[in-house]
Amino acid sequence: MEFLGYPRPDGTVGVRNHLAVLASVFCANHVVENIAHQVPGAVPLTHPLGCSQVGADLEQTARTLISLGRHPNVGAVLVVGLGCERFPAQELYAGVAASGKPVEMVVIQEAGDSLRAVEQGTRLARRLMEELSRQERESCDVSHLTVGLKCGGTDATSGIAANPAVGVMSDLLVQAGGSTILTEVTELLGAEHILAQRAVNPDVGEKIRATVARMEERLRRAGSDPRFSHRGALISPGNMDGGVTTVVEKALGGITKSGSAPFVDVLDYGERIKKKGLYLLDSPGHDGESVTGLVAAGAQIVVFTTGRGTPTGFPIAPVVKVTGNPTTYQRMKENLDYNAGAIIEGEKTIAQAGAELLAEILAVANGKRTKAEILGHRELLCIARL
Repeated sequence: MEFLGYPRPDGTVGVRNHLAVLASVFCANHVVENIAHQVPGAVPLTHPLGCSQVGADLEQTARTLISLGRHPNVGAVLVVGLGCERFPAQELYAGVAASGKPVEMVVIQEAGDSLRAVEQGTRLARRLMEELSRQERESCDVSHLTVGLKCGGTDATSGIAANPAVGVMSDLLVQAGGSTILTEVTELLGAEHILAQRAVNPDVGEKIRATVARMEERLRRAGSDPRFSHRGALISPGNMDGGVTTVVEKALGGITKSGSAPFVDVLDYGERIKKKGLYLLDSPGHDGESVTGLVAAGAQIVVFTTGRGTPTGFPIAPVVKVTGNPTTYQRMKENLDYNAGAIIEGEKTIAQAGAELLAEILAVANGKRTKAEILGHRELLCIARL
């Protein structure tokens, strides 16, 4: 299998060819947005971090921002910093430049003020966009494709239709030499032994168990204060209304997104994949944090199952929305890309739906726009904090 993508100097392949205007710190967000607004097609990447962080927390932010700048769907980057932040723009610039792609930088305090920074950045961004416009898609092997696996707004149909169909797609892609990444560790509690049994070796199995155990301990500490016991539920009201009432129920349905392939390793948040296969990413279940982690790991496309329905998207990676609920699909057609509810209605098997999903993934890799892209949804950029 092949797709038409954009080869990058570091050997990765993009399914999109974005110019990213990337803030090193939240203080630069407004300048980033103004520059991107002046250059049609430029994508602003803003966030609330980059300063007043220390230690591992700041390192995680730095690692994630560099990974986003180096993402294969990004053909060129304009880094924008303030000038006094703890994560300096120069470090972000150097980290992205190591990938070999075109990178420029604007520092607001050096430019003189935000107006001058916008003017300087707009000129640089226009030159970068002109360079990107000359790039053309090339035929690439499917082994260059990495797909992130995510669910949100879960109901009972997610675990019995949408997620199993995604699992078939995942197996087919891995068998063809590609990669997939499972995450949302907060929602794997009670199923870690099943995942560990699928590890390629005992060391990876132990990493899976330890990753889930650490997350469980964090949740235990967070929920042990009796003052906040009324906010301690790990299952949302929407999950309960949809027929998912316990963490284990949700976990047993959620892990089916990963199919049956062996897990080759566990990734830290912001860490990029190094070999082909199925991974577990250490991330909380928050939709934005987990999707950002998947994209930072190298996923060019994210498959997002939802029984209740959600419109959200990501700035630089297409998000393919899949529902197992036929009613939700009819109600939210403008936000959802694939109706796995045909499984419940007896019109398709799980295997048929999984094969169709892989075909949809390849179509998106070739340039088909997802519903979230068409409508301009970019809400899912949200870097996790320690």
